Amino acid sequence: MKYLHLVWAALSRSKTRTLLTLLSVVAAFLLFGMLDSVRVAFNSGGSVAGANRMVTMSRLSITQMLPYSLDAQIRAVPGVKRAAYAAWFGGIYRDPKNFFANFSVSPEYLDLYPEFKLSPAQKRAWLADRRGAVVGETLAKRFGWKVGDTIPLQATIFPTKGSNDWSFTLRGIYRIDDPKQKGQEQAMFFHWKYFDEANDYVKGRVGWWIVEPADAGVADRVAKAVDRLSENSDHETKTQSEAAFNQSFAKQFADIGLIVTAIMGAVFFTLLLLTGNTMAQAVRERIPELAVLKTIGFSNRSVLWLVLGESVLLVVLGGLIGMGLAAAIVPAVGAASGGMVQLPGLLAQTWGMGLALMLGIGLLVGLLPALRGMRLNIVDALAGR
Repeated sequence: MKYLHLVWAALSRSKTRTLLTLLSVVAAFLLFGMLDSVRVAFNSGGSVAGANRMVTMSRLSITQMLPYSLDAQIRAVPGVKRAAYAAWFGGIYRDPKNFFANFSVSPEYLDLYPEFKLSPAQKRAWLADRRGAVVGETLAKRFGWKVGDTIPLQATIFPTKGSNDWSFTLRGIYRIDDPKQKGQEQAMFFHWKYFDEANDYVKGRVGWWIVEPADAGVADRVAKAVDRLSENSDHETKTQSEAAFNQSFAKQFADIGLIVTAIMGAVFFTLLLLTGNTMAQAVRERIPELAVLKTIGFSNRSVLWLVLGESVLLVVLGGLIGMGLAAAIVPAVGAASGGMVQLPGLLAQTWGMGLALMLGIGLLVGLLPALRGMRLNIVDALAGR
């Protein structure tokens, strides 16, 4: 630490170059902090211990539907308080770009989501209408829908009577008070029984069950008991936390972990080239100064550590600023997802990996310039050779 003022002076020698390099490091670690939080979020949630809601789906894939006959068996499992079922519909409103989530569900489905606020009158109207539908407030505002409107959807998977045209009557609009969960207002629900009777594709099949245990403490035991119902059958199930299910649902569209890893790899490879060039240029410009340091008594090892300290300080300083910014931004990004992806902040493992990368990159980019400074011949350096 006694040479910190020398290291700082070296970084201040070319303020513009140092500032631009520092900003590049900040940007790289800001991106790293945000992307690694997403990666962790999409690879967590496998445990059901303490879960208030669980999802039972096919062990093979979320796209594999399950027999409706499991419904009564699941509800009869000791420790199951309530259960409801649903299936993905995938209809399109007028144009493919008007994508939103739409599901066929059992009548009690919304009861398992007390955060969905629907007036009793609208709920009764929905339950009484075979073709009735309920949508979120955000979705209703997006398309200008009001209660009583007819909503036409084009089926992408499930035709009805030889046609892709489905129509529903809007009977209710639910809202969610928590601003962090507002993204879940972008959904539409209609009756599974109507879907089962009207579609020409599958009969008596369900996409998944939402299972509410009587107590969060028995969630793990209930999950295992539910999965044992279809053990060694052609429709084995996997019961997991709702968070893990949401992640599986999102992974249908892309391999989030692979994408994040590829982006971070490209970012840090570019950062290595950039900071490596900066350090090489900085040392090349200061060869006479390093020779003077050796002349007045600095050892080869001292020169080595001075250059390495310069590169490490530059990367660590920029990395800490970038990670700090990511820690402030990540929770807001999680809130913007409407609760679909839980991003509470940077976890300890992300900070640990980030610090290791800072030190590793700092040492790596400074190693060759530091070795050059250590092996410097005083006479040749002062002579400009």
